[in-house]
Amino acid sequence: MTTHGKLNPASLSFFRFYMLAFLFFAANAALTIILPLRSEAAGLNQAEIGLMMGAYMFTCMLLRPFAAQLLGKYGPLRVMKGLLLLHAGTLLLFVVFGVEAYLWLRALQGVATAFFSMTMQAGIVEKLEDKDRAQGLSMYTLFTMVPTLVIPILAIQIWENANDLWFIVLILGLAALPLLVGYSVDLPQSTVQNKSYTLGDMLRSFSGIWRSTPLLISSIVMLFASCVFGATATFLPLYMVSTGAASAGLFLTIQGLVVILCRFILRKKIPSDGSWSTWLMAGLLLSAALGTQLLSLLETIGPFVYLSAVFSGFAVALLYPTLTTYLSFVLPADSRYVLMGIFMSSYDLGFSLGGLAMGILVQVSSYSTMFMICTLLSVVALVLIVLFRQRMEAGNSDRPVVSN
Repeated sequence: MTTHGKLNPASLSFFRFYMLAFLFFAANAALTIILPLRSEAAGLNQAEIGLMMGAYMFTCMLLRPFAAQLLGKYGPLRVMKGLLLLHAGTLLLFVVFGVEAYLWLRALQGVATAFFSMTMQAGIVEKLEDKDRAQGLSMYTLFTMVPTLVIPILAIQIWENANDLWFIVLILGLAALPLLVGYSVDLPQSTVQNKSYTLGDMLRSFSGIWRSTPLLISSIVMLFASCVFGATATFLPLYMVSTGAASAGLFLTIQGLVVILCRFILRKKIPSDGSWSTWLMAGLLLSAALGTQLLSLLETIGPFVYLSAVFSGFAVALLYPTLTTYLSFVLPADSRYVLMGIFMSSYDLGFSLGGLAMGILVQVSSYSTMFMICTLLSVVALVLIVLFRQRMEAGNSDRPVVSN
C-alpha cells in the first residue's frame, strides 16, 4: 500500500487480479482451439467457422461502452459478481449443446468478456498510482495471455485423443475456479466516473473519437492489428492441421511464451506518463507484418515458420497495453471509461473481422493469400503511425470533451 492508499502492482491483492485474469481467459484459450476443429469435423466451412468464432469479439465490441456505463452506475465489484455467474453458466452450456449452438454461445461468452475486461481495467486504473499504471495493465494483459502457453497443447491433446470426458472436466473446472477467486477479489465499490450515462450521452461520447487524433489513430491501428490477431487465432490450427507442415500447439506455445516474457521483462519500458513512442509502435507493427508474412510461406519454409511465433508474440505482447496505457492518460477522467470502451471496441471489431472477413477470403482463395493480406494490414497501420507522428506526440493537449 502506498502513502496515497493506492496498491502496488506486485502486491498480493493484485496477484489475485492476475490469477482471476488467467482463469477467466483460460476458457477462451481452450475453446479457440477446440471449437474450430469440432466445427470443421461436423461439416462447417471456413466462412461459417469464422462467423462463429468472430461472434465472440463482435459481441464484445457492441457491449464495451454499455459495460462502462454499468461500471459507473453500479461499481466494479457488483458488475464482476454478475459477469462471473454468466461466464460459468455459458461454459456449462458448451458441455450440454453441440456445434449447432456454438454461434450464440460464443456471442454469450463475448458478453461476459466485455464486462470482465472493462471491470478489471477500471479496477487497475483506480487502484494504482499513475506511475504504476503501465506495469499493472501490462501484468494484467500478461496473465490474460499465460493460458496460451499451456492450454493450446492440452486442447490439441484432448482433440487428438477424442476424449470428451477430459473436455468436460476442463470446462467444468474453468467454470468453477473464476467464481471461487473472483468473489473475493479486491475491486473498488465505485469509480471516479461514478455516474450513469444516458443513451444520448453515450452517442456524444462516440463522437469524441473524431475530435481526438490520439483516440482515432489508436483505434484504427488497433482495428487493423487485432484483425491480424483474430485471423491467426481462428485459422492457424486449421491451416497447420491441413498442411501437416507444423504443429499448431507448439506454435501457439512459443508465441505465448514470447508474449509472457515480453510483458514481464519489458513491463517497465511501456511509457506510463501519457507520452507517445512512434518508433516503438512502428517496430511492433513491423514485427506483426513479419509474423504473418512467414505464415503465408508455411509450405515453403517448413520448421522456420516457428520464427513467425516470435515476431507475432512480440507484437501481441506490447501493442494493446501500450495503446491502452497511453489513452488512459490522454483521455479526460470524467468520460475515460466510455471512451476507452470505444477504443477496446475497435480491438473487438478487428478480432471478429479477422474471423469473419478472413474466413470468406480463405473460402475464395487460400490460407496463404489470407496471411499475405494480414501482412498488408500491419504495413498500412505502420504507415498511419508515421504519418500522424506529430499529432500523436502532442496527444496530451488534444483531448476530446464530452458534454453531459
